[in-house]
Amino acid sequence: MGLKTAWFHRVVLLLIGLLIGGAAMPLAAADRVAPLSLAGSVEAALKASVLIHAAREGVQAADAQKREAFTGFLPKLSTSYSYTRYNRDPYLAFPGIPPVIPPANLTVGTKDNYTWILEARQPLFAGGAILANYEASRIGADISRLDETVMVQDLVLDVKIAYFTVLKAGRLLEVARQSVEQLRAHRDSAQSFYSQGLIPRNDLLQAEVEVANGQQLLLKAENGLELARSRFNTLLRRPIDTPVDVEDILNDRPYEKSFDACLSAALDNRPEIRSLALRREQARSQVKVSQSEYYPSVSLAGTYAKYGDTPGVAGSAFKDQESWQVMAMAYWSLWEWGKTRDRVEAGQRRENQVADFLANTRDQITLEVKNAFLLLRESEKQIQVAAKAIEQAEENFRINTERYREQVGTATEVIDAQTLLTKARSDRHNALGDFSISRARLERAMGVGATEYVSKERE
Repeated sequence: MGLKTAWFHRVVLLLIGLLIGGAAMPLAAADRVAPLSLAGSVEAALKASVLIHAAREGVQAADAQKREAFTGFLPKLSTSYSYTRYNRDPYLAFPGIPPVIPPANLTVGTKDNYTWILEARQPLFAGGAILANYEASRIGADISRLDETVMVQDLVLDVKIAYFTVLKAGRLLEVARQSVEQLRAHRDSAQSFYSQGLIPRNDLLQAEVEVANGQQLLLKAENGLELARSRFNTLLRRPIDTPVDVEDILNDRPYEKSFDACLSAALDNRPEIRSLALRREQARSQVKVSQSEYYPSVSLAGTYAKYGDTPGVAGSAFKDQESWQVMAMAYWSLWEWGKTRDRVEAGQRRENQVADFLANTRDQITLEVKNAFLLLRESEKQIQVAAKAIEQAEENFRINTERYREQVGTATEVIDAQTLLTKARSDRHNALGDFSISRARLERAMGVGATEYVSKERE
C-alpha cells in the first residue's frame, strides 16, 4: 500500500511539473524580445530623429511661403478708422462785399471728424514679377522636399553602417573568445608537459603570455562591440546602454550591377542633382522678378468711405455721410542709376554659379560611385580569399597542434598557427561586414535604398 501511494504521489508531482513547465514556456517565449531587423532599425531612427523633424518643418515652411506667394495674384482688402480733432471749427474768411455784406468767417467743418475707409486693390500687371515670385516659391518647396530626402538617405546610411558594424563587432568578439579558449587549451597542454618534464619552463611562460595577450584582444573586442552598440543606440535616440540584439544578415551574396548601371542610376536618382537643377530654375525665376522692374506696374483700386462728426460716422452738416471711388493706377520707375540692371546681372551671376555647382556635383557623384563600387568589389574578393585562408589556417593549426602533442613540434609553431587562424577568421568577418557596409554606401551613392522610407515618412 505504501509503495502504491508513493508511486501515485510521484505521478501527480510529475504531471504538476509538466503543467507548470508548459505554462511557463509560453511566458518565457513572450518575454523573449525578437532581434531588431534592419528595416525596423531604420524606421525607428527616422521616427526619433530630430534632424528629420527639422527637415519636415522646413518643408512645411516652404509650403507656407508658396501659399504666401500665391496671394500676390489675389485682390487685397484693407480698412481704416480715424479720428481727427481741430482746435476750432474750420472756417473760410469771407472778405464781404462792402458796403452791402460785411466781412465774416464762414464755418465749413466741425472740430470732431471721424472717418472709416474700406479699400480693395487688385494688381493688373506687374511685369511678370508676381508669377515669377510664385514660381520661385513653388520651386523652393520642391527643393525643401529634396533636402528632406537627402537627410533621410544620410540617416538610412548611418543606421545601416551602425547595424552592420554591430554584427561585425559581434563576430569579431566570438573569434576573440575562440582564440582565448584555444590559447588556454595550449597553455594547459604546456602545463601538463612541463609537469612531466617534457618542455622547458620558457615554453610554459610563452603560453601564459599568449593567453594574457589573447585576453587583452578579447577586452578590445568587447569594447569594440560596446562602442558599436552605443553608436547604434544614439542613432535610434535610445538610452546609450540599451541592450542591442539585431538580426544577423551578413552575407556574401554577389552584387550583380555593373559600374555603368550604378552610375546611370546615381545621375538619375540623386536628390542633390535634382535639387541643384531646381535651384538653377529658382535663380532664373529671381532674374525674372528683377527684370519686371523694367516695366510699369498697373493696379486697380476701389475705395468706399464714410464720414461724420460722431463715432457712428453718420455724416455732418458740412459733409456727406459716404462716398466711393474707383481708380486705375500705373507706376513706372524711369531712372534709378542702373539699380535694376545691376540687380538683374547679380541674379544671372547666381544662376551661372548654381550651374557650376551642378556640374561639380555630377563629377563628385561620379567619383563617389566609382569609389564605392571599387570598395564593394574589393570586399567581395576579400571574402573569397579569407574563406580559403580559414581552411588552410585551420589545417595548419590542427597539424601543428598534433605535432606539439607528439612532441615533434614546438610551442612557437602552435602559437604562430593559432595567430594565423585568428587573423584568417577575423579577416573573413571584417570582409563580410565591409561588404555589407560598402553595398550600403554604393546604394547611397546611387540615391537608392531609402525610397520606401521616404514615402512612409511622408505618409
